[in-house]
Amino acid sequence: MTDEQQNPEDDLRTRLHAMETKLRRMKDQRNSFNEDARRAADSRNALQEQSKEIRESIKEKLDEQKQVRDQAQICKAKRDEIQTQIRELINQNKGKRSDAKESKSVIFQLSEIINEIENIETTMMTDGRLILETENKLLKKLKVLITKRNELMPSVEEFELINIDLGDMDGSIRLLKSEADNAHQEMIDFHKKADAIWEDVKPMLAERDFLRAEADRLHAAYVTCRESANEVHANMSELISQVNEIRDEMKAVEEERVKVIKDHNQSVKDALKKPSEDEDMANSLASQLLESGSVTLGGALNGDSSSIVIKSTRGKKQPRKLGTIRGKK
Repeated sequence: MTDEQQNPEDDLRTRLHAMETKLRRMKDQRNSFNEDARRAADSRNALQEQSKEIRESIKEKLDEQKQVRDQAQICKAKRDEIQTQIRELINQNKGKRSDAKESKSVIFQLSEIINEIENIETTMMTDGRLILETENKLLKKLKVLITKRNELMPSVEEFELINIDLGDMDGSIRLLKSEADNAHQEMIDFHKKADAIWEDVKPMLAERDFLRAEADRLHAAYVTCRESANEVHANMSELISQVNEIRDEMKAVEEERVKVIKDHNQSVKDALKKPSEDEDMANSLASQLLESGSVTLGGALNGDSSSIVIKSTRGKKQPRKLGTIRGKK
């Protein structure tokens, strides 16, 4: 094979080898990007799971703090109610009565009703001079007062307030002041407890924010690596198409080379054939002899009856029979 026939194939092999080497490098690069993306995703997921646990702990702490704050608000409402009651008792003790019943506190209204109920019950039990009509009026009034008392009791029980003795204003005021101070102190204690819970929450919030930032950073790294891997993969796909084209071209060159060799071998083989081995040549010679006029078969002399002469008639096809007649010895 000549150098001109080898050079194109050698050039294709060189290009193919270079492309396959580049493909291997690109494959390693793509796998490296994918591995970096996987590690970033695993780290991101671990941080997100840790952040989730911290968020749950923060929520528990904040729920606990809210409950404590609610208790502080209850104590504050109780203190405010008691202080309102104290002001009403002081005003009443000074002779400043309010004409509007709605302006009185709930506890003060309840205290008045209870005090009036007790007076009516005491009168009915101790006063033997009551006539039937007066007693019936007192019973009706007592029934109304008991109904009002029952309506006000839930509001008073909500703040756990105490009933006051209207007969002992000074003692009731001192008692209410003590209760108001206790409610105020309880409110302060609850707020301190809530503040302490918040101090525990603050580092948890900082850790949550740090984990969130790290998870975001790792997610960005994951996205970048995945995009890089996809870009390399796209370039690999394009290069693989070129490699396949070169392989197809090499295959065509190889097939052409094999065909040239096969044709060459066949021509050599045909050139070395004997006339008796070449059917086409035998048929051609037979045709030429037949067209020449006659063919004498056998080794007899002219005029020997043992020879057979075959004449050819142009333009007319007749069956012919060839044979050899043995002569007498």
